[in-house]
Amino acid sequence: KQLMIHSILDASFHALFVINEQCIIQMVNAKSCEVFGWTNDEFIGKNINMIMPDDMSTHHDEYVKHYLDTGVRKMIGTQREVTAKRKDGSTFTCRLGLSETKESGLICGFIRDLTSEKAAEAAIAHEQQLLTKILDASFDALLVIDERGIIQKVNAAATTVFGWSEAEFLGNSINIIMSVAEGKKHDLYL
Repeated sequence: KQLMIHSILDASFHALFVINEQCIIQMVNAKSCEVFGWTNDEFIGKNINMIMPDDMSTHHDEYVKHYLDTGVRKMIGTQREVTAKRKDGSTFTCRLGLSETKESGLICGFIRDLTSEKAAEAAIAHEQQLLTKILDASFDALLVIDERGIIQKVNAAATTVFGWSEAEFLGNSINIIMSVAEGKKHDLYL
């Protein structure tokens, strides 16, 4: 039965750590070893703060002790983005979820590496910045609308020509820059 449980945990896409009330690692899954670079034997019996940057690891045991003494939850039962540290000292952003098994006094940490997601977000942000620079380089007023005619993007020339700020444009119908008669016709085209 124990082998079956370990096999199921090792099949997980996310790293799993199980610690006791003294913050000592009792169990990890295969993904933990893959993500962090330590072996199972290097993890077991060590303090969980080994996977935390120094600024977090120095106070971690105090946080757990405070929780055990008071019952006040700050992280248990929640998820949040934190920074984790690999064996080679490199750090990465991850989503950490913690839960407690009351009967055994163990705390389970589930860690999802967000490296790929953060890289994709950075690439999208870069593309959006590039698009903004291209649009703003135009001397002509440019407005980007969606399929319903709602303004999604404007360039600097549009704010100069029409006298509205970008915030005043965004989310409004394109017909705000048209006469009433032309605005009604435009809505029919959509």
